[in-house]
Amino acid sequence: MRARYLVGGLTVLAAAAAAGLAVGLPTSSGGDEATASGPAQTATVTRQDLADTETKTGTLGYGTEHTVAARASGTVTWLPAENALVSRGRPLYRVDDQPVVLLYGAMPAYRQLRSGVEGPDVKQLEQNLKALGYGGFTVDREYTGATADAVRRWQEDLGLPETGTVEPGRIVYAAGQVRVDALSAAVGDLVQPGTPLLTRTGVDRAVVVELEVADERLAEAGAVVEVELPDGRRVPGKVSTVQTVIAPGANGADPTTSLEVTVTLTGEEAVRGFDQAAVDVGFTADTREGVLTVPVAALLALAEGGYGLELVEDGRTRITAVETGLFAAGRVEVSGDGLAEGAVVGMPS
Repeated sequence: MRARYLVGGLTVLAAAAAAGLAVGLPTSSGGDEATASGPAQTATVTRQDLADTETKTGTLGYGTEHTVAARASGTVTWLPAENALVSRGRPLYRVDDQPVVLLYGAMPAYRQLRSGVEGPDVKQLEQNLKALGYGGFTVDREYTGATADAVRRWQEDLGLPETGTVEPGRIVYAAGQVRVDALSAAVGDLVQPGTPLLTRTGVDRAVVVELEVADERLAEAGAVVEVELPDGRRVPGKVSTVQTVIAPGANGADPTTSLEVTVTLTGEEAVRGFDQAAVDVGFTADTREGVLTVPVAALLALAEGGYGLELVEDGRTRITAVETGLFAAGRVEVSGDGLAEGAVVGMPS
């Protein structure tokens, strides 16, 4: 049997005569003939818990920032203060003294809503109207005359023309209450559709981590992580969202793809006093409990394929094939015939 030691990600051929050993071919029962001398260096097979963990740097803040841009031309007549919290039904900004209102939902406003139209965006609007206390209609996908009547009452309370029709630029949808992170415009500015007005975030403290696509295994929604704060304290967190971000390449280069991972914190009281800060986030991609492990460097790449270990028994050695599992922290999970905790295996010298 011919084998190669794995060293630093490379393989070094270890033929039957390596280190003065003469390793025989497997017997018919699957075992290997043993040699009378041992390797210069050895390691012990250990039973332990193994975890594939990595630490990445993230930014503690309020999660992903979203730009709110004007949807119509006019003059900015009111903006909220930075760090202000805006809830459902409240103005997010005013243009020509008419409010653009925050509502809750996942689907952005993209078309005019009026009597006769149908769709999930109609249902989303009706859910908000009902939550704000406007009734008299059925919450469904149909924009009926009863829906239009409720919209007129809503428009009257906002000081808007009572048309019963909702223009897409009249509302901004968000998942929930928002925090005004920064202002991009000032009262009195003339704006056009697409002019940035402000950036918004969520209201809960969160950490945003940018990962390479190669680290996708770490980014699983719902995964528990550990966040180390600048003062050394550690707080638990959970991956809430994972988004693919494609950034255009500079000077004609190919675009780059990354993963934006948002981590919500379950111990927010610990982060009081930190506005924005760099933090370390510990991700655990996989774990194994009570498995046999050896140093990765102890693995042999067998000429016939797969991996093996050089077992040292009573001063004699033999090569035995093994199955590998999780690789982590310089060790690898192994299993195979005759492999047990405390067994001694050869290491490259």
